[in-house]
Amino acid sequence: MEINGTSPVTGTSASPAASTPAPTTVDYDAFLQLLVTQMRNQDPTNPTDSAEYLSQLASFSSVEQQLQSNAKLDSLLSTMAFGQGAGLIGRSVTSSDGYTTGTVVSISQVAGQTTVNLDGGTALNVSDIATVG
Repeated sequence: MEINGTSPVTGTSASPAASTPAPTTVDYDAFLQLLVTQMRNQDPTNPTDSAEYLSQLASFSSVEQQLQSNAKLDSLLSTMAFGQGAGLIGRSVTSSDGYTTGTVVSISQVAGQTTVNLDGGTALNVSDIATVG
């Protein structure tokens, strides 16, 4: 029995998802679905090496772990900056450019940026503080 090679299917899809932009990231479950689909649709006369599948899985797992570590480090840095700002309440601070000076009355954190609010109503990013008195 002779088996001929496969040819690509052409045409348009009637799916409404075709007009929606594809996501730029793939989570672990989506990766496994892609891997299973790849295994189901491989050429039976020339199967992909199992070591290649394991390599892909290991690489994806490693990248996912690194992303999770980065997210945890970002959270830790944000918490540390907030703690640093809390320690400045009641103290006099000056910005690195020397134009903003005042006593810290409160702190706030928006989108990972910690700012101190001064008695004159001015807000100053914690990373922009040069001197503390």
